[in-house]
Formats: sequence, C-alpha cells, structure tokens
Amino acid sequence: MRCPFCGNEDSQVKDSRPTEDNAAIRRRRFCPACGARWTTFERVQLRELTVVKKDGEKSPFDRDKLSRSLNIALRKRPVGEDRIERIVNSIQRRLETLGESEIPTKVVGEMVMENLKELDQVAFVRFASVYRNFREAKDFEDFVENIGDGNND
Repeated sequence: MRCPFCGNEDSQVKDSRPTEDNAAIRRRRFCPACGARWTTFERVQLRELTVVKKDGEKSPFDRDKLSRSLNIALRKRPVGEDRIERIVNSIQRRLETLGESEIPTKVVGEMVMENLKELDQVAFVRFASVYRNFREAKDFEDFVENIGDGNND
C-alpha cells in the first residue's frame, strides 16, 4: 500500500487484529522511507451499493458520510465511537442484504432514524430535523409530541 505521507509504494504491516465487533481487520502500517505510521481497515463488501437521491442522482454508498452524519447527530452525547461504528456496520450489512444494488436515500435515512431512536432521543430529534427538513419551531414541536406515539412518519 502506498504511504499517504510520502507516496512510497513499499509500506509494511506491523500489526493486524480484528476490530471489536469482528466486522473488519485493523492494520497498523509503517513506511520505511519516511517513518510514518497509520492505520487501515479491511472490511468485507458483499456488493457495490449505489444511493439514489430524491432527484434521481446516484452516488456510491459512502460509509464515511454515514458515520459523519451519526457523529454530528451524536455530538456531545454520551455515545462512544465504537457504538457509532457498530451502527454503521449494521446499517451497511442490512443494505447489502436487501439484495438491491441501488438503494433510495429514504431507506438509509429510515435505518439511521431507527437506530438513533433506540440509542439517544436528542440525537434522534437532531437527525430528524435535518432529514425531515424542519423549517420552523412548530415542526419540532409536532415531531417531539409524536415520538411517544410512534407516529414519526
């Protein structure tokens, strides 16, 4: 693997171990040219996923984008990075096992909402406010009133 710091094409793996949830292999790498160290992750990918946006635009599924969205919703909440990683892995596996290579953004968004609703109510409302495009305080009020009812569609 090429060194991300100096571009040298001869890096070495110093340590490999499974991640906590056994969903990936974590590799510590070293560049003999510049001495830099970094980590890579190797994951099983069952199929290439494409996300289809509301306007029909298609883009490759990006687990880092999903992780960033969860991190934003969970900012300053008592949830560890390992829990977020498990949610991302779970959503990706669910998407891959749907049997479809093209997934509407609505499906991904609803999976995120399901996970956040169970994990953290504040993050759930934060994510929903962006995902559902709340425009005024009344939208928040209506949404929060319906949380207990299960009517968040």
